Amino acid sequence: MTGRLRRPGAAAAPAPAPERAGKPGAQAARAGNPAALSRPAGQRPIVPSATVTARALIAVIAIMTFLAGITIGAVSAVSNVAAEWTADIARETTIEIRPGDGLDVEAALAKAVEVAKATPGVADARALDPAATARLLEPWLGTGLDLANLPVPRLVAVSLAATADAGTLEALRAGLTLQVPSASLDDHRLWAERLSTTAHTAMAIGLAVLALVAAATVLCVTVATRAAVDAARFVVEVLHFVGARDTFIVSEFQRHFLAVGLKGAAIGGGAAIALFFLGSTLPSWLSFDRQIDTLVGALTIDLRGYGGIVGVAVLVALVTALTSRATVYRTLRGIS
Repeated sequence: MTGRLRRPGAAAAPAPAPERAGKPGAQAARAGNPAALSRPAGQRPIVPSATVTARALIAVIAIMTFLAGITIGAVSAVSNVAAEWTADIARETTIEIRPGDGLDVEAALAKAVEVAKATPGVADARALDPAATARLLEPWLGTGLDLANLPVPRLVAVSLAATADAGTLEALRAGLTLQVPSASLDDHRLWAERLSTTAHTAMAIGLAVLALVAAATVLCVTVATRAAVDAARFVVEVLHFVGARDTFIVSEFQRHFLAVGLKGAAIGGGAAIALFFLGSTLPSWLSFDRQIDTLVGALTIDLRGYGGIVGVAVLVALVTALTSRATVYRTLRGIS
């Protein structure tokens, strides 16, 4: 006999069952497509979007973005005001004539005006009368004062032409020294330096506040990301051990936190823009006192200021996404 007889009662060994085509887990792991493994149709994402942590993080990011937007807008407003005031100061200068024994103040004023108008680069020069001088001193001395018996200097307001330069002031100073020895020229350089210092100080403070906001945002996002990873740790570990790429897991968390960052940044940035827009339009709606009108008008910013607020909002959203990405990568290295 060429073959062996099968013993009675012995069952044939079952043939290995062919692998079914509808086995997504193994095929996805071998094909390197973890999306099919981790999120079949109808299942929730790895990182739930509607959680208390996500809502709290949106609120924190909105507050941080609002503070950053207010800082950027304030720096822009201060810079604009300082530049405007500096330009006004640069276009004007003042001649002072102090009263003295035997000095004909009116004649000295007339001569100073004549010298100023004859100087190249000077557009106009006019002497201020005693009433105008008294109005300049009202914020400090009050109203109703008789300045006739006070040693108050008389002033000549000099307007410089657009072609004026440092040589114009030097020529004017030299002419006054020769023809009106009792006159002194105030080129407002001290005030311009103070305004420049104020603007640079405001910018430095703004950068410091932005750095603090960025640091606080990074810390908050790091804590929230770790909490989200811990909440989905079982799913993350399963995906990691069955062959899901780290880039896929990281992209899921990054997508979630980018959406959170965009929502919070949009709320905070929109609130900052609304505040400055209201501040710029409020004086035209209501009538304020002069001091309040000046204070509210200082909130006005230009398109660069609004663009800076939008840029800060986008930067906060990107910082949120990149911080979550780095945190998840560190967590996955710990699992490995």
